Amino acid sequence: MKIGVASDHRGYPLKGYIITYLKEKGYIVKNYGTDSEKQADYPIYAQTLCKEIGNNIEKGILICGTGIGMSIAANKIKGIRCARVINKEEATIARQHNNANVLALKEDISKEEIKEIIEAFLKTEFNKEERYQRRERELVEIENEC
Repeated sequence: MKIGVASDHRGYPLKGYIITYLKEKGYIVKNYGTDSEKQADYPIYAQTLCKEIGNNIEKGILICGTGIGMSIAANKIKGIRCARVINKEEATIARQHNNANVLALKEDISKEEIKEIIEAFLKTEFNKEERYQRRERELVEIENEC
């Protein structure tokens, strides 16, 4: 699986850890920046990564101070289902119920929790029950109308 990872300056230290972890697990990882702790605007990095979903990467991980800004920016891009999560359970639900394709994280989650969240996000499949598929179709309709 090809995974993109991007951050702003606050998420930069954790991004490096996540990239190393993913590579050790055998994933193909593409770094979409930023590449320092110099102040950087999160919308640019969210957009750069999200435009690659479905083309050069299958899923994405975004990191900023709270994860909120990245999730807002990511969800402006057509076809993106970005979930800001803080634990393994939320990552699982984001995939099962919402077919999230991008994960937004805050920069101060412990490394142990990060591993659990990422594994849950990458290994959980979308639930194919009719109600979840119907809701996904409704989201696409909203996206296409706006």
